Amino acid sequence: MGKPAHPRPLSESQARAVGRNIRVSPRKLNLVAQSIRGKSAETALTSLTFTRKRIARDVKKILQSAIANAENNHDLDVDDLIVSEASVGKNLTMKRFRPRARGRAGRIEKPFSQITIVVEEKSTLEAAKNKLKAEKKTAKPASKKTARAKEVGDSTTKVAAVEKAPEKKSAAGKPKAQKAPAKKPAEKKAAATKASSEKSTATKTTAKKKSATKTKATTSKGGTKKSAKGKETE
Repeated sequence: MGKPAHPRPLSESQARAVGRNIRVSPRKLNLVAQSIRGKSAETALTSLTFTRKRIARDVKKILQSAIANAENNHDLDVDDLIVSEASVGKNLTMKRFRPRARGRAGRIEKPFSQITIVVEEKSTLEAAKNKLKAEKKTAKPASKKTARAKEVGDSTTKVAAVEKAPEKKSAAGKPKAQKAPAKKPAEKKAAATKASSEKSTATKTTAKKKSATKTKATTSKGGTKKSAKGKETE
């Protein structure tokens, strides 16, 4: 029995072509791949035709292969194709040597690279993007509402727990006696000032009484002296 076939990694609206063992470094090949990413198949072919890069001819052949796969194998519209992906990777590297001074050898590396080009129908790509946007828009308000509801629910549960919490009992099992509220410093000051004012008024009244008694005594003495002088003159 043979092994089961691997599932297709791409969607039904995509097709690809892979070019391996391309005689160029991945860094230089990525410059060419960057110039065709996201463009339509027709504009990508024209740009590769008129670029001055040597490796652009090989990339053009791979792009044509991807377009042919889309048309023949997957029945896609050639005029509606876009280069959705153009990824570059490393491949084998040839090692060569060159004689150097004092009998040494200088190492020379000749890298190879590979490129994968994926083409896709524009209409399906736009439909997928619009679907994702619609899902995000519908998901955002719902998430805000749920977060708000959770916050309100947590606050109500906390308030209910505080209201239903029983009074703490002492070690003997009896509820703790409530302490009398401490007097405020403003009240203490007012009481002190009131007591001092009462004391001052009391002292003032006693002083007035003493002065009144003194004046009466002096007036009575003066009257007696006058009466004695009158009697002598008579």
